[in-house]
Amino acid sequence: MPTDVAPAVLRPFHPSDLAGMYRVCLRTGDAGGDATGLYRQPELLGHLYAGPYPVADPGLTFVVVDEQGVGGYVVGTADTARFDDWLEERWWPPLRAAHPRVGDPDDGTQDHVLVERVHAWERVVPPEGFPAHLHVDLLPHLQGQGWGRRLIGALADALRERGVPGLHLGVSAANASAIAFYERLGFTTETAYPWGRRMVLPLR
Repeated sequence: MPTDVAPAVLRPFHPSDLAGMYRVCLRTGDAGGDATGLYRQPELLGHLYAGPYPVADPGLTFVVVDEQGVGGYVVGTADTARFDDWLEERWWPPLRAAHPRVGDPDDGTQDHVLVERVHAWERVVPPEGFPAHLHVDLLPHLQGQGWGRRLIGALADALRERGVPGLHLGVSAANASAIAFYERLGFTTETAYPWGRRMVLPLR
């Protein structure tokens, strides 16, 4: 007999979602593809690009959950400069102690790259009028169903409630599908870099 499958739902973040968000971050961390084979320490990617956000700026993280658990999320901060201050004061010190700098083991793994970012985080000067930024990730089985649009919409609404005028994000040049997706949502390229683009979306 067929079994009923609970539909996916979008809801605000709960602390119990964090492990699932880290899994999604890893499985989408190679320009949208699965980065599992790139890291011996699979939690590192989440430590940089998922974990700090719901702690530093509560109320700006949303998840999509289905019968498989967390299948997607958006994380964001309303004030990138203040967020970077918080990282330096609260988030990086214990991670730096736990993950000393290491050299490239020449085996194809990229842990050393992320560890170096932990120790030498590059602060972002956001474009004028776009102080917020976000990261959004969806597992393949939830892509193409409108969840990315809904996740970013939920974050944008929360930012508007705070009076934030605009947000920005970075996207790899290797992720052409993501660039096209953001353009469909109204993002425009503010600056092009060798690694990709910085794109912006006004919220007013």
